[in-house]
Amino acid sequence: MRYFVSEDTLFLRGRFRAASTGVHGGIADVTTVLNHTVPHDFEDEPGRHLELLAARHGIFRDYFGLLTAVGMHHLCVLQYDFVTVFITAGVTNPTGRPASADAPHTINVIVYSREGMVDSALLETIVTVTGAKAQALHDLGYDFPGTTTDAVAVACERDAPCVHAYAGTLTELGSRVHAAVLRGLPEALARQQERVRRSEPSFFIYSRYGGDHWVEWQKEDCPYYPCHFPGQRCDYCYCPCYPCADEELGEWVDSSNGGQIWGCAGCTLLHNPVIADYMKRNPEAALAELKRLRERL
Repeated sequence: MRYFVSEDTLFLRGRFRAASTGVHGGIADVTTVLNHTVPHDFEDEPGRHLELLAARHGIFRDYFGLLTAVGMHHLCVLQYDFVTVFITAGVTNPTGRPASADAPHTINVIVYSREGMVDSALLETIVTVTGAKAQALHDLGYDFPGTTTDAVAVACERDAPCVHAYAGTLTELGSRVHAAVLRGLPEALARQQERVRRSEPSFFIYSRYGGDHWVEWQKEDCPYYPCHFPGQRCDYCYCPCYPCADEELGEWVDSSNGGQIWGCAGCTLLHNPVIADYMKRNPEAALAELKRLRERL
């Protein structure tokens, strides 16, 4: 899986088995899941708007798309072992209330698992997300469980063994999704409501060092800079290619929870200023392309 934000759109690219409650949703094999910001005065037909957006990026049919009026700089990305959750959130059009006259600030959640899931687990993940979302809103003091336009997309690696048959909160998969939404939804709302100010998407990692806890990574005032070499670029410290499984760049290592985790602490590929700039200009560039560029430097 590769993810990146280009202008007003979050893209997840790969070979996915996925389910979506968004525009033209369902269950399908797709190469792309996207979350796109529309203007506050948006009046276009949603399906047609997504089709034109996808076509401009060379994507036809095999995609799922979500729409929101929330800007992508308010996006929160949360990684918990093999699960990554992407959340944008706003609550201007709560369930059971009159809808906003402008494009609604909806709650959109995308869940990605690098481990395989059967179709029923994809669907059960949507239930788990919905329950966690309602709990998070309740904990924040809201008296509604969501908004009138909330949407969820769930994707897993199509070619991975289907090791997850269920996704309830007692399962390894469901417990991670539930925890990520509980943490991420309040963070996403805080950014959209400008109680927390960030100019770019926020990244959170579930860490077990020093006790289980969530850590927000920020490049500003990083105590480890420079962790590789003087003058390194840190735009991609939270790597959009993770886990790339390229053994020239890293290796699988034993995790403290008994499984394995991709270790790439020694990888300097995206810290090279030339390659970082190239990645900014060409966000869909393949790892092989970036490695060839490094060889020419």
